[in-house]
Amino acid sequence: MKSKLLLRFIIALVTVFAFHSRVFAIMPSGGEPQKAKYVFLFIGDGMGLAQVNLTQGYLASLEGKIGFKQLTFTAFPQVGLMSNYANDRLITCSAAAGTALATGHKTNINRISYDPSGKEPFESVASKAKKNGFKVGILTTVSIDHATPSVFYAHDTDRNMYFDIGTQLTRSDFDYFAGGGFMKMQDTIGNKIINLAKLAGENGYNVVNTREAFDKLAPGAGKTLVLSSGTAGEESLPFYLDMDPDDITLADYTAKAINLLSNDKGFFMMVEGGKIDWACHANDAATAIQEVIEFDKAIDNAFSFYLKHKDETLIIVTADHETGALGLGNNKTGYDSYLDRLKYQKSSVEVLYKIFAQFRVNKTGDTIADFNKIMKVVETEIGINSRMNSTLLTEDELTALKKTFVESVYYPGAGKGTYGQREPFIDAVIRLLAEKAGISWGSGAHTFINVPVYAIGAGAERFSGYIDNTDIPKRIAELMGISQ
Repeated sequence: MKSKLLLRFIIALVTVFAFHSRVFAIMPSGGEPQKAKYVFLFIGDGMGLAQVNLTQGYLASLEGKIGFKQLTFTAFPQVGLMSNYANDRLITCSAAAGTALATGHKTNINRISYDPSGKEPFESVASKAKKNGFKVGILTTVSIDHATPSVFYAHDTDRNMYFDIGTQLTRSDFDYFAGGGFMKMQDTIGNKIINLAKLAGENGYNVVNTREAFDKLAPGAGKTLVLSSGTAGEESLPFYLDMDPDDITLADYTAKAINLLSNDKGFFMMVEGGKIDWACHANDAATAIQEVIEFDKAIDNAFSFYLKHKDETLIIVTADHETGALGLGNNKTGYDSYLDRLKYQKSSVEVLYKIFAQFRVNKTGDTIADFNKIMKVVETEIGINSRMNSTLLTEDELTALKKTFVESVYYPGAGKGTYGQREPFIDAVIRLLAEKAGISWGSGAHTFINVPVYAIGAGAERFSGYIDNTDIPKRIAELMGISQ
């Protein structure tokens, strides 16, 4: 009996010791949480776990392998799962989700760092960092006054108040902004025309909108606002799939931010891959993959910085929500996947819509000839209905596609989508490509699926396990020593 009691006591002692060893192992020798001097918060807008896994599986397929190829951030040691519901509904928008990620407070849909009633503004972790002497950078692939970037520097009851939000940017005193453009560059106040780029200059910002000027930016440049010289829809950067070699990428923005913001006190940087969401709204898998790849390249620049400052740098990668209800599998392909078929798509839906709109203008009126002509374009630009790509369409698929084509060309049914105009024929072809690749889309909108969190560096363990989006800025503030 005594031996059994002794054995139980030893087991209990070992268990307690093992638990406390894990706790002590993630803390510095003094028993205090690590302080984060340099903080990167990467937000992949619309990037759920499915979007991450799709990208990993696609990259592996290009090498002829089955499995996942690691991205920079998927190899981070700390992994968590994050809830993202809004104050007034399960399915959030980027404004409400962004407010939670920036301020630590839930709010209603479309609020920009305001409480649900629209009466009390919330202070962001970026503003707190600035007040405490840290340099601050806000970077995005969409317009700089869009929901996710704006929650870090502005307050508004409606995310669509673009000019007011842009005006607040010019007064923010943050050190570095980089994005597409302004959704509303100017407005008339009284009898005076106010231009936001000019106003930013008057408020001490060095406004840059060419590649040449961007490349010349160096430490000591002062407060800087970088606007893309070549914006696409909604004043965003072009999709990565559509970029020219001279276009400035999110990775370029991030490398430049590190160069300009590095200092002895430290910095806080929010970097948004905003067009992952846009590609997923359009159910454009190939484009979404390329947006995640670009996002990862930006993260890789931060990781290179981390390797030089391991004890002082914190990198967090997460999402505001998932978009599209992306499914990695479908009934047509069963348990087979053909993700490498997505590599043949040359342009995003944004460019494909423009190609199709021009085709409509130039139609001959001969439905058979026009359909055959557009199908050649489809094969070249999207890689579908190709024997070489193993994406030949069935007779039923061609019949359905021809019906959509006729309706789209001769009785235009293009409707307003979440971001810009839609083309039903192009949408149908893109869905067919996804189906041939072995994936599916359940929605063209957001979902309330929990999203992943990846972290590395000083205090990274605080972001593992199951957390809420409001926990992110609170823990960042604690680790930076700016809780108050």
